Amino acid sequence: MKIFVCEYISAGGLYREPLPASLAQEGLLMRDALLRDIAESDFARQHHCEIISSYDVRLPPPSPVSRAIAITQQDDVWKIWHDCITDCDAVWLVAPETDGVLARLTEIVTGQNKMRLGCDLASIHLTSSKFQTCKALQTAGIPTLPTYQFSAWQALDSAQKQVNSWVAKPDDGVGCTDSGYFANAAQLSAWMQQGRTQTHIIQRYQPGIAASLSLLCKQGRAWLLSCNLQKIELQKDTPMAGQFVYSGSVLNGMAAHWAAFAQIAQQVATAFPGLCGYVGVDVLVDVLEGEPASPNQIYVLEINPRLTTSYVGLRAAMDYNPANLILDLFYNAHFQLPTNLARNVVEISI
Repeated sequence: MKIFVCEYISAGGLYREPLPASLAQEGLLMRDALLRDIAESDFARQHHCEIISSYDVRLPPPSPVSRAIAITQQDDVWKIWHDCITDCDAVWLVAPETDGVLARLTEIVTGQNKMRLGCDLASIHLTSSKFQTCKALQTAGIPTLPTYQFSAWQALDSAQKQVNSWVAKPDDGVGCTDSGYFANAAQLSAWMQQGRTQTHIIQRYQPGIAASLSLLCKQGRAWLLSCNLQKIELQKDTPMAGQFVYSGSVLNGMAAHWAAFAQIAQQVATAFPGLCGYVGVDVLVDVLEGEPASPNQIYVLEINPRLTTSYVGLRAAMDYNPANLILDLFYNAHFQLPTNLARNVVEISI
């Protein structure tokens, strides 16, 4: 059995562009953790799996793999990926939703009728848009924040715009890239009109603890794996405006809220039944540190239909190989989550 693993950044996604050190580090961490976990899984041993991957020649080659394909500026990376998918039985994609990259790769996998070790195309399209995700969350009765496109935000009455602080972010972005905090509506409006009115969404700023869920999903069911504290800092350029900076996570740093997080996980899986495999859910917890949260104090902000950075620490957090779980989820019709998974606290820094 052949598995093609494509972590977009390290696999050559930016092969003709500058390669930011932070993106390269994050991509390599996820790639190396995933390849190790697949290679060391019971599934790989039982099915004599061959792992194939590609890599940007500016980065270290992947290991352990059966075949590593170097990507240079002279290559056509999308043709190489297409050929790799053709040559394999299953495909594991780790790619950003931005500019439809994850959806495009998933379309190739689906079109070739290969085993897709991830979410279906419809759920990827839906969760790639923060605005559409928030609309679906509201329809399902899952707590989220009021979310506006620029034209709708402009139409709010002046008093409402002035009484709140605001956050703006790309509708299909990942991480904290090109996101901003504004205590002043006029500053937000000016920032948005610098080429962002069609690409960004606006949300009311909600104080709280940034957190995330790592979970497995399949056919509307959810299995919570870890409750994570997100290391996100608001760095203010002025008292009235600033930007958010992500520097990693603490897996199970929010384990005190496990019951409430598990309830949110199941609500998300029910509302988005096409989610499958590993899913990351970004939330904001509106409690004082040390207090237990109820589900209505947890606001769902984003759904990531793919591996997230927290995966890097998941094996140590669970004392169990997460790739083995995910492969079992896809290939075993009677999947059950082991009952002895640990809830260790593991910190990841990027």
